[in-house]
Amino acid sequence: MIRTGLLLAAGASHRFGPEDKLLAPVVGLPLVAHAAQAMRQVALDHRIAVITNPALRPLLQGFRIVMIAQGQQSDSLRAGLAAAGNPDRLLIALGDMPDVTAAHLTQVVAMATADLPSCSYDGAAPLPPACFPRAWLPALAALTGDQGAGRLLRDLPTRQHLAAPGLLRDIDRPDQITTVLRQDDATGGCGGT
Repeated sequence: MIRTGLLLAAGASHRFGPEDKLLAPVVGLPLVAHAAQAMRQVALDHRIAVITNPALRPLLQGFRIVMIAQGQQSDSLRAGLAAAGNPDRLLIALGDMPDVTAAHLTQVVAMATADLPSCSYDGAAPLPPACFPRAWLPALAALTGDQGAGRLLRDLPTRQHLAAPGLLRDIDRPDQITTVLRQDDATGGCGGT
């Protein structure tokens, strides 16, 4: 079984201001480094990162880098899908979620089946990180505009949700950078809903 990780790190950061938020320091590391580090610790066959800023390259060692022009959310997703080929499982994570642990990502991958994706759950809505089986990759590729994989997760049965209390914060504005709330224990702070 081929498992590929896709780190989406090509956002425009409009709400963050003129600087690239993925380079903003969070507990001593650039924001994107937290997500990359977690994904590096997951048993994956391949890791791909989609970026628009070449300054992110040194932070993404071990990833195949896909550079794209600034565009919409679906553009980075489709670029990553094209680079991934046809894996059996595709783990999608976001570069602006510093609290997601390797343990959580590992559980998301393990929960995906040949027929159904698995996703994270914050108590209100299904969210990435998510893992998609090969059969769902065409649906991901068909997304357009400013839509990410989240649109496909809304109707998943709750048994495919992995609760992630405190892990799904994403950074959109400078005032959201405080501390990393990681819970790198045996369960990664995760459990089913």
